[in-house]
Amino acid sequence: MNPIQIAIDGPASAGKSTIAKILATDLNFVYVDTGAMYRVVTLAAMRKNIVLQDETAVVAVLPDVNISFKPGNPVQRVFLNDEEVTTEIRSVDVTANVSVVSAYAAVRQAMTDIQRNIAADGGVVMDGRDIGTTVLPNAAVKIFLIASVHERAVRRFKENQAKGMDTTLEDLEAAIEKRDYLDSHRDISPLKKATDAIELDTTGLSITEVVDSVKHIIATK
Repeated sequence: MNPIQIAIDGPASAGKSTIAKILATDLNFVYVDTGAMYRVVTLAAMRKNIVLQDETAVVAVLPDVNISFKPGNPVQRVFLNDEEVTTEIRSVDVTANVSVVSAYAAVRQAMTDIQRNIAADGGVVMDGRDIGTTVLPNAAVKIFLIASVHERAVRRFKENQAKGMDTTLEDLEAAIEKRDYLDSHRDISPLKKATDAIELDTTGLSITEVVDSVKHIIATK
């Protein structure tokens, strides 16, 4: 396949990362987990006991944050200044606060610059919340994945159980609903479907069914 840019957006736990990683592997493209990047910044700020509502203090952390990725099985490994934080950035605390941090203009600009540099030559699958609208507005293929809040919470609950994380389904549903609201109501790059994106509801679909549907969209494009 030609080295195009593929943007996959959608709310938390809609299946973006899972689908993007499979597509990248099958197409021999680079996968960029943008959500993990914002989670790393959030974790770095939390570790410094910064009040996350203090934008100036959060932004001041950026020069000390180096984000890197390494292949992993079954998940891509994420590092903060050479320390692996793959599991820690998926904690309930980070999940509950990442929307606050990711709403800051300087944080988004710093992450967007990195993401655009990675995608400059194409051959990339990137997932997030504003990829098709802001980061890669000229991407050849734009997909917007959605699913019900309950289904997304169940998915995250099963992931957490597999990792030995103790969270309740009710807490996860509440966290996802809050995340949806914050992501879609922030002033800068809010979560929304690009006008030229194709919406795909993954509720009730298997991973294979979603991947096949996206591949069909890519082939059609």
